[in-house]
Amino acid sequence: MSYSALASRLPGFLRRHILHFEAAIDDSLDTFAAGCGPGQLVLDAGAGEGRHARYFDRARYFAVDLAVGDPTWNYRRLDAVADLAALPFRDGAFAACINIVTLEHVREPHAVVRELARALKTGGRLLLIAPHEWETHQAPNDYFRYTRHGVAYLLEQAGFDKIEIRPVGGYFRLLARRLLNGLQFFTGGVRWIAFVPAALLLAPPALALPFFDFLDRDQNFTLGYVCTAEKVK
Repeated sequence: MSYSALASRLPGFLRRHILHFEAAIDDSLDTFAAGCGPGQLVLDAGAGEGRHARYFDRARYFAVDLAVGDPTWNYRRLDAVADLAALPFRDGAFAACINIVTLEHVREPHAVVRELARALKTGGRLLLIAPHEWETHQAPNDYFRYTRHGVAYLLEQAGFDKIEIRPVGGYFRLLARRLLNGLQFFTGGVRWIAFVPAALLLAPPALALPFFDFLDRDQNFTLGYVCTAEKVK
């Protein structure tokens, strides 16, 4: 059982405290979707199972993915199966685009970000969320991690402007996450015997550490980045 699956069983307030990165994704999607007008076309580039559709009930949500990330996922909700580096849409087809924890899974990030820009109309908005300190996942389709400077470079080169990049937590939230990640090694088979002792050892400091995150003002140690931008032309 994964760390996220374990944490999902906790009460809401505690789940948000522990799954800070996931909570930041939810909050960012809420804010971004509120700026989408009724009927506007919104591209979810790297949609997976289409879980983000619920945020865009007023807009026209369009889900695209290559459908190779996780063999256990149900890709039947996709509107199109396509390579994000060669999107099958005309220029300027969409008013907004989201790319959520997907850029690490593409082999040609420059080409993908350029395609997202091409598919957006002038003034179109982008929400891109990328991991920085994260474990390998969806192997072997996991290729890159990004600094804030790397993301900014990709966006600038693709023709985006009004770029804002926000770290999701600092050193202490990162350390807390990594401590709790350790619980996954004590699930399955006879290892469950050691789960409670491991939880008693790891959980208390992991729950307390995020309260010290204000000390990391630079937030160079972070789980990832929430990025917004607009297409210039």
